[in-house]
Amino acid sequence: MSKALLTLCLSCFVLASGCTTGGVHRTLVQNGLTPALSPKLLAVYMPWFGDHVHMDVGYSSEDSTVLRKQIQQARRMGIEAFVVDWYGESRPYSDHNFALLQAAASENHFQVALLYNESEDEDSQATDAAIAALDKAYSAYFGPTAKYRDAYLTYNGRPMFFIFPKSGHIDWNRVREHCSSYDRAPLLIYKDEPSQQFANDFDGSYAWVQPGPGGWAPDGSRWGEEYLKKFYNTMKNKHPDKIAVGGAWPGFDDSAAKWGLNRHIQRGCGKTLDETTSIYRQYYDSSNPLPFLMIETWNDYEEGTAIERQPAANCVAGGSSSSPASSR
Repeated sequence: MSKALLTLCLSCFVLASGCTTGGVHRTLVQNGLTPALSPKLLAVYMPWFGDHVHMDVGYSSEDSTVLRKQIQQARRMGIEAFVVDWYGESRPYSDHNFALLQAAASENHFQVALLYNESEDEDSQATDAAIAALDKAYSAYFGPTAKYRDAYLTYNGRPMFFIFPKSGHIDWNRVREHCSSYDRAPLLIYKDEPSQQFANDFDGSYAWVQPGPGGWAPDGSRWGEEYLKKFYNTMKNKHPDKIAVGGAWPGFDDSAAKWGLNRHIQRGCGKTLDETTSIYRQYYDSSNPLPFLMIETWNDYEEGTAIERQPAANCVAGGSSSSPASSR
């Protein structure tokens, strides 16, 4: 799928929200993007709806009909893979739903990958948990015995395994050594730059939604411009041998989350999504293309980053909006 198709669909998303400016569509068309110059589009996916711990969003993540419809909708938007929030077997409901989603992806020529949330256990326990999670992923989802291995996201033939840091207690040297026994060692992709101690254990980095060095503005006006510029500049000039996964988001509002801290990034009636989707082009071109751009998120309504749907009444030019969904 081409970036142009995502643009068309996201512009419809913006217009359906009550705005008169198709910002994403206009920006991409003006820059003359073609599929050859476009990164592969991913979207972070939350698999836990239907579990009472999270809010009711009107569907269950274990409903295969819902999963198939979501995949079809994402494909129409140019998204080629869901990167699924995952905690290994410590959260059986989400793990079960990932398996269902991967089966649906295989049926629909779509792809999925895992975004592993680090354990918050102390040192050796956190490392053991990470190794156990990777072993589970290898046996069930991307290894040679995995039933729907064809639907797992790969790069140059190797499965991509994203990591969301929590406690920072994992010995990634041990984890990397353990994974070397797999038939295809996974590509470990970390949020931002890992510590120097473990820098050689990771194959790339991804950007994640945040307001930037100035912190959260009370009015939500900081949308992460400085952060994204630094991320792309760092990956291009300091780590040209690593895989760069860019980030884009429509806004942020965690007021609906149980863990919320009243943090906001304005949606700006589509402008934030427009800006974050476009900024990578200042650093990458046809001679040095960005391999992946990850939309954050498909359906995290508790933190207000979902693009899956957006009620028209919630779109207020220059302001933020929120609608039902989940978080970490």
